[in-house]
Amino acid sequence: MPAQRFGGKYSPQDGPPGRDRGAPPPAAARPVAVPGRWRTTVLFLSAFAFLFPAFGDAPDAMLLGLAAGGLLVLSAWLTREGMAARAEWAARKIARRPAFPRILFGALATGAALALGGVIAHGVSAYPVLYAIAGAALHLGAFGLDPFSDKGMEGVDPYQTDRVARAVTSAEKTLAEMKDAILRAQDRALEARVDRFAATARSLFRRVEADPGDLTAARKYLSVYLQGARDATVKFADLWAESRDQTARAEYESLLTDLETTFAQRSQMLIEGGRSDLDIEISVLRDRLKFETPSGGSTPPQV
Repeated sequence: MPAQRFGGKYSPQDGPPGRDRGAPPPAAARPVAVPGRWRTTVLFLSAFAFLFPAFGDAPDAMLLGLAAGGLLVLSAWLTREGMAARAEWAARKIARRPAFPRILFGALATGAALALGGVIAHGVSAYPVLYAIAGAALHLGAFGLDPFSDKGMEGVDPYQTDRVARAVTSAEKTLAEMKDAILRAQDRALEARVDRFAATARSLFRRVEADPGDLTAARKYLSVYLQGARDATVKFADLWAESRDQTARAEYESLLTDLETTFAQRSQMLIEGGRSDLDIEISVLRDRLKFETPSGGSTPPQV
């Protein structure tokens, strides 16, 4: 097989091998935006207001200062993770609430940190309690709350959604391993190519999440095909790092293109299958309404 040069978004050539030049490439994967995430950095930096002075205090005050600073660092981390989980929840039409309310516990950690600071400044009194309440309240006012309810789960079988959640989590892990492997190739164009494949695969993930009944039809794509793509990526990245074999590169890109097409076709088939099921349900409902409407009665409603 003759070597082919890579093309696409990061190359001046017309397009990557194996793809129709007239067909638009799949959209690149875009991370979910997390509004106000910069505020967690401010919270993290505020920890140093306790950490640096602690080393000039008496031993008991030093330990309390270090504990307060550590609690603020923990609060910043929990809050950042909680905001990312909330953004993911908001971005999906069907989503479960986060299993662990990170932002809420971040607020509790902030309150505890300020309580320790109050003990350092005022000893055991009412002031540390007031500081704790004020700190937790301000934290919740600045960062909000975690989602405490599922979204779009009405009428959905919990057993099915749990199966889908496990399958998608495993598939996301496989994609992450695939992206880690391609980093060894040290080629940004190849990294972008894998990102495009990941975006196409995730469109199938979202389809299965929206209709858990599609898991059986898509299970092979979420496991066997993705694992094969990951294994091929691992082998190619090692080979490319050693030899820069252009033939191997062209074959690897062709494999990704074929898999992309397969995933996109499966997503479209699931969508069309859902439409067919809906048409059947509407037809059955119309027939039932006609059958149950007494003769001479009013015209059955249109569905």
